[in-house]
Amino acid sequence: MARRRGKVDAAERLKLAETLLETDDLATCARCALDWLGRSAGVARGLCLVGSQESPSVLQPVATLAVRSTRAQSFTLDLETHNDPLVAATVRLEASIFGRNGRPAPRTPLESSRLIAIPLHARQALEEYPIGLLIVAPIDPEIETEAKWVAGLLGPRLTALRAAQRRQEGERRSLRERTLLYNIINAVSDPVLLTDTEGRIIVANARAEVLLSSGEDDSEGRRRAVALNNMLFSSALTRRAIEGAEPWRHELLLVDPVDGSDLLFELLSTVTVDPREGTGIVSILRNVTDLRRATQEIEENYRKLRLAEADARAERDRLDLIIDSVADPILVTDPNANIVMLNAPAERLFTVDPAAGAEARRTVQANDAHFSSFVSNLFFEPGALRRSGSIGLVDPRTGAPLPVEAISGKIVSEHGEVTATVTILHDRTEELERARLYEQLKRASSELEQKVREATAELTRQNELLRRSHFEIERASAAKSQFLANMSHEFRTPLNAILGYTSMLLKGVTGELTAHQRRNLERVDSNAHHLLAIINDILDISRIEAGKMPLTLTTFDLKDLVAEVLAEVEPIIARSQLAVTSQLAADVPQLKTDRQKVKQIVINFLTNAIKFTPRGSVEVRAGSMPDGDQIAIAVADTGIGISAEDRERIFEDFRQADNSPTREYMGAGLGLAICRRLAGMLDGAITLESEIGRGSTFTLVVPREVKRA
Repeated sequence: MARRRGKVDAAERLKLAETLLETDDLATCARCALDWLGRSAGVARGLCLVGSQESPSVLQPVATLAVRSTRAQSFTLDLETHNDPLVAATVRLEASIFGRNGRPAPRTPLESSRLIAIPLHARQALEEYPIGLLIVAPIDPEIETEAKWVAGLLGPRLTALRAAQRRQEGERRSLRERTLLYNIINAVSDPVLLTDTEGRIIVANARAEVLLSSGEDDSEGRRRAVALNNMLFSSALTRRAIEGAEPWRHELLLVDPVDGSDLLFELLSTVTVDPREGTGIVSILRNVTDLRRATQEIEENYRKLRLAEADARAERDRLDLIIDSVADPILVTDPNANIVMLNAPAERLFTVDPAAGAEARRTVQANDAHFSSFVSNLFFEPGALRRSGSIGLVDPRTGAPLPVEAISGKIVSEHGEVTATVTILHDRTEELERARLYEQLKRASSELEQKVREATAELTRQNELLRRSHFEIERASAAKSQFLANMSHEFRTPLNAILGYTSMLLKGVTGELTAHQRRNLERVDSNAHHLLAIINDILDISRIEAGKMPLTLTTFDLKDLVAEVLAEVEPIIARSQLAVTSQLAADVPQLKTDRQKVKQIVINFLTNAIKFTPRGSVEVRAGSMPDGDQIAIAVADTGIGISAEDRERIFEDFRQADNSPTREYMGAGLGLAICRRLAGMLDGAITLESEIGRGSTFTLVVPREVKRA
């Protein structure tokens, strides 16, 4: 009987060992071990304590067998409490049996006076720090044997799992630190790189990758710019590494891969040595393009300042020359009414030649006295900055009286102090002459006023004629629109007959056609359709101008409209052999507007794009505008393009970019004119972006919902 049980135990042991090896969770391993002891060895109650990763010296329950959870959760074992018998049992190598040979059992959640405590070690070595403690009850030789065996199996497994947890935590921490490091260097606006001594990049932030990295999808120009930057950067690092200077600063000129402009950087490099990675160079590229530009601007401003000073000196010289050339006397006096500067005409009145006689000196002194009295009175008028009046002077050369009008003005500093006074003396002789001429001027003015009144009356009459002419023009325009509408209907009746009979003949209703007859009929049919389209365009323009084009508002899906347009234009697309695609934003909302008019505009854009694109592609795009209240529908092509001077002209009636009789592309020139009018009716607008030889993009922008019908 015992031999048979031993075989069963061996199989059970093997099964437990396999289970523990397959389990990656620490608590699950402990639970499996306790369940096996209860099932195979007859253990009634059990408890497995394991130290946490943060506090390995405090053992906590991770698995129980037939123990109330409330008691187990509140039970911990602090290995720093040396007088606890369970702590002593934990640090021992062998199992500790309590409740036998007079050894009392400590209080545990097992609530048993007889129990076995077995430390859980990584391997059988006293110096190994225990990972936990296995406690089972009751005491029995077979239970003791099986418990020791399970503890010997469980200890290394729990230790391995704990080590794996630590490794995973270390890897996660390393990943977090690495992610944080990359986020930090990517947040730096300056390029930051770690390279080897040969200039090969090991680590680079986003700004550095823009300058020194390129992908397969990048343009040839960008790849060449990046290659040139790498060559210049490596050359700078290699030269400094050979010189052995660290750290160092160096100006480095690179190329902007986006627009090809020159960028001036200050290269800051430092050599770093890592035991595993070897010697590397940490480099920071500080963009000093704006600083250099500012320095150049300062130098340019300084140069302009020197030129301004020279201009100021020249201007002062010119001012002196101008003052001297003025016919009226000009004098500058100080606050005490002393003359400090005067021009040549003033010198003749207020200075005397030493060779002149006494009469001339008395005349000059009298003039000076009259002038000083006039200027002094300016200071007696509080708050007055200017003063004008008459002064009686005498010409020292002739002795004749000289009636002058004096105008004086104060020159005030920024602190409000009067620094000088400028006085201009004007000879009133001409004024008296002007008074004589005033009466003549007054009479001439009266005659001129009479002529103005007559001209005004004539202008009023002409305005009335213009108003009547404008009214007649409006009536003629309305009659023209009505005539065009009537004639368009009259034209469509025979055209429909022509199209009907042509279609019947092409279908062979009257008999089989020869190839020559079919070609001629196809030309008739094509030209009839073309003429019908022109008539329809004329009719649309007439209806819009007459205000008889109604709006039919419906709510529809823009994706369905684009698909419908592409389906209708499919025969034209097939003949053109162009790549026609559509790209619609996923969040395009529904439109509430006139669906037929939007469709007419898009079809016109698309047919024009196919018509004026000899080779390449055409794309229909749609999406919401940034404000969210408008929708943009664009048709972009790679065709011949439109020059700047023709971009507005093509929206006029009967106008094309090329209106010559020998133009390559035929048409009446009404499509875009109708489209602009229809867009206005929808409260929208049409924009155009184009470049000769690079294609055009026509965009219709309409509100999501038209408020009026």
